[in-house]
Amino acid sequence: MSAADKIKNAAEDLAGKAKEAVGNITDNDKLVAEGKADQTKADAKKAGENVKDAFKN
Repeated sequence: MSAADKIKNAAEDLAGKAKEAVGNITDNDKLVAEGKADQTKADAKKAGENVKDAFKN
């Protein structure tokens, strides 16, 4: 996994956490769901990159 990919995934995860937090504060269920979805997407990308890295070695 390249450093740029790691940074992008971390940024997407943080953005998702921020959306979720704002959604919780404002009682906006849609924003909470979007935040959780962003986090899940970032986690899936991270897992995919880890699998690629495992096969490189």
